[in-house]
This record gives sequence, C-alpha cells and structure tokens, in this order.
Amino acid sequence: MQWNNKYIYPKSTRSIIDGSRHYSVNEERLPSVTTILKATESEEKKASLQAWKQRVGQKQAANITREASSRGSSMHDYLEKFLLGKLNLDLLGDNTKERMMADQIIENGLRDKLNEIWGCESVIYYPNKYAGATDCVGVYENKETIIDFKQSNKPKKDEWIEDYYLQCAAYALAHNIVHGSNITQAVILLCTKDNMFQRFLIDGERLKDYQNKFLKKVEQFYAQRRAN
Repeated sequence: MQWNNKYIYPKSTRSIIDGSRHYSVNEERLPSVTTILKATESEEKKASLQAWKQRVGQKQAANITREASSRGSSMHDYLEKFLLGKLNLDLLGDNTKERMMADQIIENGLRDKLNEIWGCESVIYYPNKYAGATDCVGVYENKETIIDFKQSNKPKKDEWIEDYYLQCAAYALAHNIVHGSNITQAVILLCTKDNMFQRFLIDGERLKDYQNKFLKKVEQFYAQRRAN
C-alpha cells in the first residue's frame, strides 16, 4: 500500500445552507451528495424512517442516531490516520470500540488489497452539479476504485444499501469526469458495532446504472429547488 499523489484535489470549505451541507469548490457552491440523496428520497423511505422513530420513541431514536454518528466519526478518524501512516504512533494501546471496528476494516478489507492511495477525505466534485468528500480513492485489488467506510448497528443486506451505492457511484462519476480517471468499481467496507465485518462491491454495468440513477436524482434536486 503506497501513496501516489497523481491527482490534485481541490481545497474546499463546507457550509450549511437551509440545513443542508454544501461545498464551495472553485467559486461554485455545490450541494453535497448526501444532501441530494436526502432531498430526493422516496416517500416509502421517509415513511419507514418515521415508523421506526414512532416505534422506538423520538428521544431514543435521536440517541441512537447521535451515538451512531459519533461512533462513525471516530472510526473514520482511525481509518484516516491509518491511511496517512499515523495510526500506530498516535493511538498505541487504544482499544475503544471504534478502534476495534476500524481494525476489522483494516485487517479484512484493506490490508493486502489496497495497492495504491490517491487520496483520503479528498474533495470530489462534478462541475455545476454536486460535490463530496470520499473516504478513500485509489487502486484496490488492481482496479481504480472508490472506497467507502461505513459503520452500522446491525449487519446489512445488499438490497438495503442503495444509498451507499448511489453515493459511491456519484464520486466515481465525478472523479472520472474531472480527472480523466477510469474508476470502474466501488467497495464499501462496513463493520457493525459488534465487530462483524462486511464487504460490498459494485462494478461494471451495475455501477453505471447507479451513476445514471444518481444523475436523475441530481435533476430532481435542482427541479425541486427551482420550484421552491
């Protein structure tokens, strides 16, 4: 696993506009990929989320969401330090839950598989459309790849993670458009809070299908904005 700074990623500032994350890139203010996904989610998904909140109670739902967000941030922090070569120096002997989850992803998903790192937490954007920060981009199992790290309260099934696929597809498309790369796959490396590791891979025509689906969501997002 080695660094190759073959692409120059733009500097960006993040801001919250009307409660949604935006990136300022090259004097453009672009909605984040997650902002677009949230604004265009289906009525079915909204109803499912609402039903869960009612089932567990609003207060408990808020606590679960906050804990998951905090756990995810810490796990990502460990993984970023690992990719930058700083993990063992800074965090020797740290056996927190988040560190153990990060270790699962490192040992099962990254070690001997991630050949080359082009960037981590790098800002990727599609001019006039959207932006975001990808967890890792580089060469994975000898293919140009977007790599995304996720944590979860429980194991996932392929059909439950459409938003993960859409997010990765959006990053791959934007990277190829701006940098002329040939990213043909995305890998999602997930660990549950109980330390169960899962890997999901999307490539080829399926990745292209998700890129087209995401572009339709971009169109929907801007149409909604114009209507408001």
